[in-house]
Amino acid sequence: MTTRQQPCPSGRYWRVKRGETLYYIAQSTATTVNQLLKLNPNIDINNLRIGSLICLPPEQPCPSGIFWEITAGDTLFAIAKSSNTTVEKLLELNPNINPNNLFIGQNICLPG
Repeated sequence: MTTRQQPCPSGRYWRVKRGETLYYIAQSTATTVNQLLKLNPNIDINNLRIGSLICLPPEQPCPSGIFWEITAGDTLFAIAKSSNTTVEKLLELNPNINPNNLFIGQNICLPG
């Protein structure tokens, strides 16, 4: 019996690479593990298959279109200070980020 992949409402997919976890994919795509599990109910989180496609939620819009790419040592406080805003505003614009676990290469939305 062959299993067909369910259509992905957002049309956005992630192709699993060696060593990736659902947590890593969630962090990389600014979503949560729970959201990924809702969109991919048949996924085995303990056995992600290399090359398989995972449905992603729609991208969160960034009203300003201005992003900050996280580099080593960045904190939300430092980003807020450099961007002349507040940590609270950054969290409002980026509801799916974990302020205690920013990772290099992650993009966060800045206010305009």
